[in-house]
Amino acid sequence: MRNGATAARIAVIPGDGIGAEVTPQAVKALRAVTAPGKRSMEFVEFDWGADKFLREGVTLPAGAVEMLRDEYDAILFGALGDPRVPSNQHAADILLGLRFKLDLYVNARPVELLHDRLTPLRDRTEKDIRLMVFRENTEGLYVGVGGFFKKGTADEIAVQEDVNSRKGVERIIRYAFEYARRNALKRVCMSDKSNAMTFAHGLWQRVFKEVRQEYPQIDSRHLYIDTLAMEIVRDPSQFDVIVTCNLFGDIISDLGAQLAGGLGLAPSGNIHPGRTSLFEPVHGSAPNIAGKGIANPLGAVLTSAMMVEFLGWKSEAAWLRTAVRAAIHENFVTPDLGGEKRTVEVGDWVANYAAKSFGSKLK
Repeated sequence: MRNGATAARIAVIPGDGIGAEVTPQAVKALRAVTAPGKRSMEFVEFDWGADKFLREGVTLPAGAVEMLRDEYDAILFGALGDPRVPSNQHAADILLGLRFKLDLYVNARPVELLHDRLTPLRDRTEKDIRLMVFRENTEGLYVGVGGFFKKGTADEIAVQEDVNSRKGVERIIRYAFEYARRNALKRVCMSDKSNAMTFAHGLWQRVFKEVRQEYPQIDSRHLYIDTLAMEIVRDPSQFDVIVTCNLFGDIISDLGAQLAGGLGLAPSGNIHPGRTSLFEPVHGSAPNIAGKGIANPLGAVLTSAMMVEFLGWKSEAAWLRTAVRAAIHENFVTPDLGGEKRTVEVGDWVANYAAKSFGSKLK
């Protein structure tokens, strides 16, 4: 199912910590915004996380990847990470396993300021901070190629390989340009560290130079990652689309999230166009606040908006974002955003707002 079909089957993996608290709020909002129209969603929940790993020794069950690929339209993901599993083995096996095995090569991280008061930047407004970061999601330093020599000794050597294929680099750069063209955006910036990483990022330079020639209507430029980090703080309004490698995308998108109000508002999508894709808020499992009922569910709701937009349901996605923006402007938010509300209260408010507003629009 894609491109505007009226029904979708969604795999739900709440995971650990606050993931189990915010994911039900996102599902609640999805039900609210689809109920007034002719859309329907079937949600099937999976208990993959630390509890299952500690109880059964199972991370990603056998056949899980094929099942998700063949039987589900998208995956709504909460968070993974638990202090009882210090190695984070289950998190790596499940999340990175799904990214790699489903070939979810696009990590999409929108950075959008929803209220002026939320940015730490002086004199910046909502119109100044609105951009998209595309991170290559299946290669780079995250593939786990490397090893130790003389481990545990004074002469220990650790090697981590940065893997970059022409196919991987070209498809993420092309995706960034196509996204800009589809959304009438004028600027694409590619970032690397090719002045130091001459082989790995020399490939990025060459591919970018070739692909940009196919999009003469888009203003494209290159910045080294350290310069990009400075520039995004100095003047975020100069960016529409940023595309970069796995490691740098991880870092720069978190920097962008902080400029837009923090990780509690940061959604993301792990995407392969036309295939089952995975959507997760960025905040992680946050074990320090898990169980306190104060986790911010708005990042999860914004993530669900990305998911339904991926499914082709643009109106529902827009109303979910409108409801989140309304909650922020009404200051009906959790303590991390300066409010006093609890997770479930915010979830209820957003779901009710979305249902009433979208329902009245359809009448």
